[in-house]
Amino acid sequence: MDLSIIIVTYRSRADIGACLASLREATTGVRAEIVVVDNASGDGTVEAAGAEPGVRVLALPQNAGFGAGINRGLAVTSGRYVLWMNPDARLVGGSLAAVLAWMDARPDVGVAGGKILDPGGAVQRSARAFPSYGAALGHRYSLLTRWFPRNPFSRRYLREHASFEAVEPVDWVSGAFLLHRRAVSDALGGLDEQFFMYCEDVDFCLRAWHGGWKVFFHPGMVLEHAIGGSSRQAGRRMIVARHRSIWRYYRKHFRRFWPKDAMVWAGIWARCGGLLAASAWSRR
Repeated sequence: MDLSIIIVTYRSRADIGACLASLREATTGVRAEIVVVDNASGDGTVEAAGAEPGVRVLALPQNAGFGAGINRGLAVTSGRYVLWMNPDARLVGGSLAAVLAWMDARPDVGVAGGKILDPGGAVQRSARAFPSYGAALGHRYSLLTRWFPRNPFSRRYLREHASFEAVEPVDWVSGAFLLHRRAVSDALGGLDEQFFMYCEDVDFCLRAWHGGWKVFFHPGMVLEHAIGGSSRQAGRRMIVARHRSIWRYYRKHFRRFWPKDAMVWAGIWARCGGLLAASAWSRR
């Protein structure tokens, strides 16, 4: 088997059909298997995915999170390569076969991400620098990025210099569409399931780099992706999950010193509280 495609779903009934339909053409010339791991959606996602030919569905009894879902998919598949793909996405261009051939010729490359477009056709900056303290100011949704998008923190973290048209090494690529050698996940022991949702892709790529593999952006795979399709189904819970993952990533990968830890912890949860308050206000 060349390629195992793993799609983790949560209340994705409206999106999964288009996602799977796009894969039928995209996998031409590739020996591929498709597994949908459903996190207890209860909305007909399991039935919709199971009706598609050649698709295997794993229906989990509870929502185990994204990383756990990918790990369940890894356990029942056998492809030399593995592709994670979000259900609210569809392949719209490029060639999976060509990118797999490129990776076959580059044994040093362990992970690759494709070119991701939003529904309006704009490029999503899905290949970024590893998080730093500056990224807290310059992340995608920060006020600094919105009000002053040319600031150095945002430009570095979001790689504003990149054209997203060339094959190039990057720090990490989005888990919405992430291709890796099975040897990488085998060596790393899969995804860290303590990240319920968010940051598991950053953590995976960082551990891949530490393991001696390179991470690349490759525009030869083109995806259209509606950001946050599953996350919107449980908005406030996902706000909390995101900040738990940020704290987990910090504890795992940053140098620890208790005064700094306390300030970082306070900053993360103050931001979480602000977003929860804004979410509650918007629902009034």
